[in-house]
Amino acid sequence: MAHGIIGSYHHSVVAMLAHVLFLTTAVLMLVWLLHYRGGINIRSEDPDQIFNVHPFVMSWGFILLIGEAILAYSTIPMDHRTQKMAHMLIHLVGLILGSFGVYAAFKFHDAVVAPDLVSLHSWLGITAISLFGLQWLFGFVTFWLPGAAHDRTRAAAVPVHVMAGLAIFLLAVCAAQTGLVQKSAGAASTGETKLINVTGVFILLYGVAVVSVVALRKEFL
Repeated sequence: MAHGIIGSYHHSVVAMLAHVLFLTTAVLMLVWLLHYRGGINIRSEDPDQIFNVHPFVMSWGFILLIGEAILAYSTIPMDHRTQKMAHMLIHLVGLILGSFGVYAAFKFHDAVVAPDLVSLHSWLGITAISLFGLQWLFGFVTFWLPGAAHDRTRAAAVPVHVMAGLAIFLLAVCAAQTGLVQKSAGAASTGETKLINVTGVFILLYGVAVVSVVALRKEFL
């Protein structure tokens, strides 16, 4: 009993830490894009402002929202069905924004006449969002579409869905790290480089915190 209580306490603390890391990462990303890179505008004549839409929506709208959707089962104090609905809808918003982020990257490449999909970052990113789209569709059909799957099938699919979701989430984190490395190499100042590096560290810590919440919840709750 005491072991379970301690485990539940640790689970709550790590979940709270994940939310703090979420807010910190979001603020750091905004400071970088607004202070060092001139702002965010998909309709701008400045290619850099067009590009800035990409890291903005991919961090706020894809990685961070995916993490919050994963945390929904641990942090939303409502019944399981409501948690599941929030999980699905937040993921859907993340998928839409992530797709918009990919569009922004392609639009930037068109503006500067640069080739698409030539970096490791782009390969990891396209793979992550493609797998995420398939994962969302699988989850919707299996767990929400009436009559699409039997209860035993749903029960058997849960651990696969959880493991695949965490793997895709961590792949998105890795894609973000490679993208930040690219931008760090071309930073205009030491201050910008340090801010990019700190942002990358916080994204990584957020990923670790989200996965830790899931591990603790599975073990103790």
